[in-house]
Amino acid sequence: MSEKYKVRDQDRPYFITFAVTEWVDVFTRQQYKEVVLDSIRYCQRKKGLVLYAWCLMTNHIHFIVGRRGAEKIEDIIRDFKKFTSVHVARAIENNPAESRRLWILDIFRTAANDSKKHQKYKFWQNEYHPVELFSNEMIDQKLEYVHDNPVKEGIVDKPEDYLYSSARNYAGIKGLLEIEFMD
Repeated sequence: MSEKYKVRDQDRPYFITFAVTEWVDVFTRQQYKEVVLDSIRYCQRKKGLVLYAWCLMTNHIHFIVGRRGAEKIEDIIRDFKKFTSVHVARAIENNPAESRRLWILDIFRTAANDSKKHQKYKFWQNEYHPVELFSNEMIDQKLEYVHDNPVKEGIVDKPEDYLYSSARNYAGIKGLLEIEFMD
């Protein structure tokens, strides 16, 4: 990771984005989205992940996160990416109804062949570029960016209508994940 994108202050919130290898639209299937949601919940309960905002799109995810406890943000994200990488790829392998299975797995296998640290599949792109949110203006801008993603993609008219986002929580609607509101 470049010097520009490092978690320097573990006590600050960070905007983080990472994408599926080759921007493959994996998260069009409920089963794969559930792997991600379950992993986020695990990280919240067991690793101290504080989730302020999130949005899972078809081929990438946005977070605004912090941490509670001793585990570093970058370690939580590393473990999250590693777990979801293995389990989503396994779900694709074992899904006989996945019409794109061979195509998707071939992309991930090819990407792994070009990588020293991936053995079978490379699901996520390498970087996640944490951006420290050090002002209220930055927090507001990133919250809007995260929540407006599905609107800009033409999926929904209003951010709170998108099920896989914390925009619902911020609109007073029970969301799929527990979040902590930004102060």
